[in-house]
Amino acid sequence: MSDGNSTSAAAGGADQGAASSGERAWTVLELLRWTTDYFRRAGIDSARLDAEVLLAHALDTERLRLYVDYEKPILAAERDRYRALVQRRATERVPVSQLLGEREFWSLTFRVTGDVLTPRPETETLVEAALGKVGAMAQGALRDGDPIRVLDLGTGSGAIALSLAFELPHAEITATDLSEPALQIATENADQLHKRERIRLLAGDLFEPVASERFDVVVSNPPYVARDLMASLPPELSHEPEMALFAGADGLDVIRRLVAEAGDHLSPGGWLLIELSPEQMEVVMQELLKAGFVELERHFDLAKLPRVVGARWPVV
Repeated sequence: MSDGNSTSAAAGGADQGAASSGERAWTVLELLRWTTDYFRRAGIDSARLDAEVLLAHALDTERLRLYVDYEKPILAAERDRYRALVQRRATERVPVSQLLGEREFWSLTFRVTGDVLTPRPETETLVEAALGKVGAMAQGALRDGDPIRVLDLGTGSGAIALSLAFELPHAEITATDLSEPALQIATENADQLHKRERIRLLAGDLFEPVASERFDVVVSNPPYVARDLMASLPPELSHEPEMALFAGADGLDVIRRLVAEAGDHLSPGGWLLIELSPEQMEVVMQELLKAGFVELERHFDLAKLPRVVGARWPVV
């Protein structure tokens, strides 16, 4: 993938054989094959997918079009854009979402930067669980016709809160985050998705911005990675904010605080839903019981791993 330049100018340092073809035109399929092999040698698990997504972005087209136009020659300017993306992905291990500046979640497109955690598929389990609880409350007339109030703690990009805003047109949705830059991204996503009037965004630590308020459903994807695991994590995570990932030696510092404080901010019969690491499930369930919660539940992600814990605050 070279224009007669050096090997390092190709795609993050390809082999000399790939760079020796001078000015010949590269086709879509050739670039995909070359980049996939390069990514695999760099230790990237999703090599083919990443190659496709980045090439579609560089060509300003859809992934499907790559295989419709697989014999299409790539222009030099397009190759330059692609080369820059490939090099950052392979050598710096920048996540694809940050290279593109966006990530799909709940069939919506969210802007992402290094200031927010990239929304992940397993977090859709949290959205599904929240929708289930709100639906049951609406059917049971728990609120006597009043809007159901939902709080998203540590909203980051706003992916959870805004997904709920799309699905729950009559709910009152509040989202908080300690990070001002994260709240700025959430605000931009709310504007982009035309849901700014549906979501209240507040700055502060956990329940601090809503100290005197109560909610029917509280959801959170808090930091839950043990700091001791930092050295063993994928290099891509080094590009995401530490405060959104790590929470003490066992990863439970924030969750413990959240569980201890939630009862003061839940309506009678309200639900707390927390995303966590599967191996933390039993410990967190014990914390919930000690805090006075009842009706504990596990919710499983697509990999059939316990990803979200749910617990109800007693009615009386």
